[in-house]
Amino acid sequence: MLLAIDIGNTNIVCGVFDGDRILGKARIATDHCKTADEYGVLLHNILIRRTETDSEDAVHKITAFALSSVVPALTSTFRIVAKTYFDIEPLVVGPGIRTEMPVKYDDPRQVGADRIVNAVAGINLYPAPLIIIDFGTALTFCAISRDKEYIGGAIFPGLYTSYSALSSGAALLSMIEFRKPKDAIGKATDESLQSGAINGYASVVEGMVKRFRAELGEDATVIGTGGMVDLIADATDVIQHIEHDLTLKGLKFLYNLNKDR
Repeated sequence: MLLAIDIGNTNIVCGVFDGDRILGKARIATDHCKTADEYGVLLHNILIRRTETDSEDAVHKITAFALSSVVPALTSTFRIVAKTYFDIEPLVVGPGIRTEMPVKYDDPRQVGADRIVNAVAGINLYPAPLIIIDFGTALTFCAISRDKEYIGGAIFPGLYTSYSALSSGAALLSMIEFRKPKDAIGKATDESLQSGAINGYASVVEGMVKRFRAELGEDATVIGTGGMVDLIADATDVIQHIEHDLTLKGLKFLYNLNKDR
């Protein structure tokens, strides 16, 4: 069994694979202050509760560990977790890992591990060219060519990131609960903020997809993932496929490619 973990700036997502099937998964808050012991105990207990079968046995049957991270300080912490709590040397996504996907960035080392993992999952699940949109701390757009090459992308502030900054900087505007607005034209401040958040980000997605397709090809497949994907996908029809577990699936594909190296 494989334990796949993606460390993001806001959340850490983990899942246990038995073959191609995800037995259980969990999402925990990213905390730079937690120690390897704290994460190890937390992760172990959560996975016991979240796996579908004989959960404790499933956790103890984990024999592989794949890790991607955009938080360097926690990468070393989770290396310790893998070795101490699972007795496994983890596969860590980074320079030198086999992907079978050429990266055409000017400096491939600058591409975040999460973006590489999502792209690898994308080319294994859907025909290229691809546009992969990840709704996380940042809103990222990744472009994969018809030849299955990672050719670049765009980075935009994430929905929660933007509105946290807005509420901090504007004395009369408070943080809102994100939900689909009734109308585009808000009749109250909360409604106006909702429209700006949901319809505004849907319009960003539509505009960026149009620009990407002009360079990639009009037949480029659009995949959405990340914590806010359902909310925005409900406000636009340009997202053709929603993959909540895209990063976890990408980690599994990468582990299979690299396990014998």
